[in-house]
Amino acid sequence: MKALLTLTTLVLLVPLAILDAAGPSSKKPNFIFILADDLGCMDVGCFNPKTFYETPNIDGLAKRGMRFTQGYAACSVCSPTRGSIMTGKYPPRFGITNFIPGGRAGKLKPAPNADHLPLEETTIAEALREGGYATFFAGKWHLGGGDFYPGAQGFPAELDNGNGKKGNAQFWYPKSDQPVPDHKDDPKTTERIANEAVKFINEHKDKPFFAYLPFLAVHVPIGAREELVAKYRKKAESAPADAWGQERDNKVRLVQNNPLYAAMLEQLDTAIGRVLGALEKNGLTENTVVIFMSDNGGLATAEGHPTSNLPLRAGKGWPYEGGVREPLIVCAPGLAQPGSTCATPVISTDFYPTLLQLAGLELRPQQHLDGVSFVPQLKGETAPRGKPLFWHYPHYANQGGAPNGVIRDGDWKLIEWYEDGTLELYNIPQDIGEKTNLATVEPEKVRELHAKLVAWRKEVGALMPTPNPDFKGGQPQNARKKQAK
Repeated sequence: MKALLTLTTLVLLVPLAILDAAGPSSKKPNFIFILADDLGCMDVGCFNPKTFYETPNIDGLAKRGMRFTQGYAACSVCSPTRGSIMTGKYPPRFGITNFIPGGRAGKLKPAPNADHLPLEETTIAEALREGGYATFFAGKWHLGGGDFYPGAQGFPAELDNGNGKKGNAQFWYPKSDQPVPDHKDDPKTTERIANEAVKFINEHKDKPFFAYLPFLAVHVPIGAREELVAKYRKKAESAPADAWGQERDNKVRLVQNNPLYAAMLEQLDTAIGRVLGALEKNGLTENTVVIFMSDNGGLATAEGHPTSNLPLRAGKGWPYEGGVREPLIVCAPGLAQPGSTCATPVISTDFYPTLLQLAGLELRPQQHLDGVSFVPQLKGETAPRGKPLFWHYPHYANQGGAPNGVIRDGDWKLIEWYEDGTLELYNIPQDIGEKTNLATVEPEKVRELHAKLVAWRKEVGALMPTPNPDFKGGQPQNARKKQAK
């Protein structure tokens, strides 16, 4: 049974549609939350006009809404970020600080990592459902299987893993008698997710809904329709040749030119266009808030190195901007000015209170402990977030990153490497590529930020890695092979 939280009314806002120039309405806004998998900020045209890839539908969404130029995931890998969206909490609070079931060891033994999101958490889906919303899910969950599947966390109970079975910890879809698209044409189930979402929108146009679409693209293994791959092979002929840099022991890709990756991203963009088209067809565009984001940075340092995040440093699995800065877009008709931008840092914990406010529902401060509503920013106000951003990753990433903690406070970002206590300090607006470590020239700022980071870890009950007695230098004797994510 779910633990019932006492509801404290902080603020009750009118529904978003009332703010629309078309006139007053009592209908609550719909929500569509589109989450890409491993998509880098620099992969998307509206964030990087020089990108090799083509994303016209995502770019069109940005033209109709607000683009957040400092939008962050709560972790550099997937499961913790997904949990932060669902709970409004930083990952250490709900015990998932790595992808499930990540557990690689190195010089340190990683901290324990839960294999599911606790049922005691009241997810944003549950909160909206209790507020009268229909909910929908199709795609990658990665927050627990069996009894911890999406149907136990506010989404429809009639979900399976695509084969009529209730057991896969990652992928879930509505039960359907429609044929599944051919794998060679839809290797990441992108079309299937879009098909199910369009069907749901058509059937729920008269009731407020929350549709969560966590796509599998553009995660490895890479795959796409062959005609799209051929298109980008032709385009790659005039693209820059491969170029590489170094991030610790890992080479890092410095150019974008991968035809398969580009084709997979185009399939994702086209699917998003179909979902947006269903809104328009049903007359729901002006009363639907659409959120687009990725769960972590682009994959640039391992596992095929399919993309580059430059000018951002590193990528998935790393605490640098390339690992945690995301392509965040919010289209909120009647509230956010079309084509606007917001430079206020926001993080994935912030969606929970933001959606509740936009829905005109009571906030749940005991649940979304770390979330800060960015409704003021959507209105065009320049109000700062008001408190620092934090990250805690007490693990070894498959992509080369080592255990670390991070604080972003104003313009400053401090990284602590847990293996040896090394500290790195960057002024992000002045050094977006995190090339100049200012720790030795700003010792007072280092002490200030480190004290805040340590205090935050204590507050959230963050578990730390411990010395690994089996480590003999190089690789630990009990190191696990790279695991599927």
